[in-house]
Formats: sequence, C-alpha cells, structure tokens
Amino acid sequence: MTKKQANMKSCLQPMPKVLVSCRGLNGENNVLAVGYCGNCSYDPPMVMVGIVPTRYSYPMIKESGCFVVNLVDKSYQETFDYLGSHSKRDGDKLAAMNVRLQDGKKVNAPLLPDCPVNIECKVVDSIVTGSHEMFIGRIEYVHADAKLTDIEGNIDFSQIRFL
Repeated sequence: MTKKQANMKSCLQPMPKVLVSCRGLNGENNVLAVGYCGNCSYDPPMVMVGIVPTRYSYPMIKESGCFVVNLVDKSYQETFDYLGSHSKRDGDKLAAMNVRLQDGKKVNAPLLPDCPVNIECKVVDSIVTGSHEMFIGRIEYVHADAKLTDIEGNIDFSQIRFL
C-alpha cells in the first residue's frame, strides 16, 4: 500500500460534534457547535473544548468560567447545523430554532434538555494551542436521559445516534 502526504488540519477523525452552551455575565445565553472536544482527565473528571477567540461565545466562557457540553443526537441535526453556521452577532439564532434551554444545577450556564447528555463544567485552566483556546473544564454534574443509564448511572453511549 502506497502512502502520501495528507492534510494535517483536523486529521484525527472522527471528531466529536457537540454543542457548547454558555451564559455571559450579563445573563445572555448562547450555544455554539464545537468540533474540538474530548476527555482530558478521569481523576478529577475533566473535559476540554477548543474555541476560536473570535467566536461570539468566547468572552462569555472566558469571563463566566463555565460551560456545558451537550452531546447531540441525529434527531437534533438541523438545529446543530443552524447553530454551527450562524453567529448570535447577526441575530437571535436560539429563538430562530426554538432552542429550549434549562438552567444548570451546578454552573451558571444553560443546558439543552433536548440533547441526551449534558455535562456541566467549571473552567479550571486554558491553553492557547494556535487557532483555538482549549478550555479545560472540571465536570461538576452530568445529566443523562434516564433510558440511557443503568442503576449506577453509567451511560450506554451505544444508544445515542451521534452525528
């Protein structure tokens, strides 16, 4: 088999497609699509999300120090695509898609109850990696649809139809 030089940009596939929700210090809510996201520690449990500093949500997360990672099911594809291709700078994209929000239990950021799993995070550190700032969030609370969890609260991810 012959190999050749491939594109280095985002070459690790598949990348998770998640929606990150946040709330500014002024109470404004926003949601953005994020492709750079992953686990980065299990003790304590932490995840990281990469956000380009020019994004509308960037100062909200930077100032509030929290965010929610919402895992997206295929049934939410149209909303994901819209939120990922529109900026709140240009209009109220949440209202345009009738996005339902619910307050987090532990952090001052909204979660998307129509997503099967919502991970509330408090920013504990960040690092600029080039195009993105990777926000490292300590997991404060995980919401999961009851049908996805066993008696110990373990999530059966095979039941989620990821994008």
